[in-house]
Amino acid sequence: MAKATKAAAHYSFFESVERNFDKAASFTNIKDKGILDQIKACNSIYRINFPVKIADKVEVIEAYRVQHSHHKLPTKGGIRFSMDVNQDEVMALAALMTYKCAIVNVPFGGAKGGIKIDPKKLSAYDLEKVTRRYTAELVKKNFIGPGIDVPAPDYGTGPQEMSWIVDTYMSLRPGEIDAAGCVTGKPVTQGGVRGRTEATGLGVYFGVREMCNDTEMMKKLNMTVGMEDKTVVVQGLGNVGYHAAKFFGEGGSRVIGIAEYEGAITNPKGLDVDAVMAHRKKTGSILNFPGAKNLKKSAEALELECDILIPAALENVINGENAPRVKARIVAEAANGPLTPDADAILTKKGTVVIPDMYINAGGVTVSYFEWLKNLSHVRYGRMEKRFSENMNTSILGSIEGLTGKKVSAAERKIILHGPDEVDLVHSGLEDTMMGSYHEIKDIWLKNKKIADMRTAAFVNSINKIGVSYMELGIFP
Repeated sequence: MAKATKAAAHYSFFESVERNFDKAASFTNIKDKGILDQIKACNSIYRINFPVKIADKVEVIEAYRVQHSHHKLPTKGGIRFSMDVNQDEVMALAALMTYKCAIVNVPFGGAKGGIKIDPKKLSAYDLEKVTRRYTAELVKKNFIGPGIDVPAPDYGTGPQEMSWIVDTYMSLRPGEIDAAGCVTGKPVTQGGVRGRTEATGLGVYFGVREMCNDTEMMKKLNMTVGMEDKTVVVQGLGNVGYHAAKFFGEGGSRVIGIAEYEGAITNPKGLDVDAVMAHRKKTGSILNFPGAKNLKKSAEALELECDILIPAALENVINGENAPRVKARIVAEAANGPLTPDADAILTKKGTVVIPDMYINAGGVTVSYFEWLKNLSHVRYGRMEKRFSENMNTSILGSIEGLTGKKVSAAERKIILHGPDEVDLVHSGLEDTMMGSYHEIKDIWLKNKKIADMRTAAFVNSINKIGVSYMELGIFP
């Protein structure tokens, strides 16, 4: 009789997050089990079923809002529209938001929301009705507000849905001066911030770039320092994947593979992501892109020979079955939970560095924080300092030119005299956040030889910060 093979362990998404938490807990500064249990627990779970008339019939809509941690308020997290939405998924994503906010030093607790619908099958009118009713349900139970819980876009949602949310909230809370801060990811005309659209993809680039510029880390991976000519494969050409690919290309790397649900394409010489997007818009597919080779299965792109792999689609795309065939030296989790725990263990054993989602895709929540601050301050970034900076730069440049007797070129003058716009300040703040957080995680990782991977180090960093918050609140002796 053939020997039975041991099946790979199956974990729900939330169980996977808890497993990673437990793995890191023993390395933290917190020794009180009660505090650790409180950090890990979901504080509030709100499941809603509400009726909405869709077309000519009434449908009961299933929806959720989970507030994972109240160690900081407001809580923060996106709302996704998908038929795959379930309580376990929303709990897991809310927990990751808690740890993510702590890692990048954003003073929010974690939350997440979801509505079980297929937005592609609903008209804009019906989508608006569902979104506004969901918002009203959150208001009823005090699950939304600039100081309570601040949603944001996620899979299946965007600025339009956030605009409906803020409008509904303001109609139910008339006269609330900070009402615009009840949700982020809004259109700029409705209180949004410039730079939010590309924030997550840009944050992925900043985080990976910081690692690639780290001499110690590159020596560990036997790679050259810098981004120049690094080969990159991106899975998912949505907002995050597109912007990540675009910034890597602009930073000197070669995007050699792109995958979408219809298949994947590869070209060792590099792919122009904007040209690929234009081709897809014209033909409805990334396949048959001029100069590229088609891969029939999207998952094949994950196994291409490359330096950096960026899964920017959905959960659990790299698992115990395909992880042994992943050849990338660095895997940057631009999506939430793209690796299973089994895949994590396999890649770590192979010496592949996995940059965890809770750090590398934190660009979105970081810039959402900037938008929230803008809403509370009621002042656009750059409004107070742009003209002052330009005048000061003009004065300094004039003095230098007068002392040296030399004039700078028109192009150089334009760069030197430029005062910061809102998008400049947002990108600068995001860059500083991603750089600083990388070094916090790396220091924990490399100083403790028993910590085998970057994900565990990120959890340790996060748990330590949250634990201090709870102890300073005086909740625990």
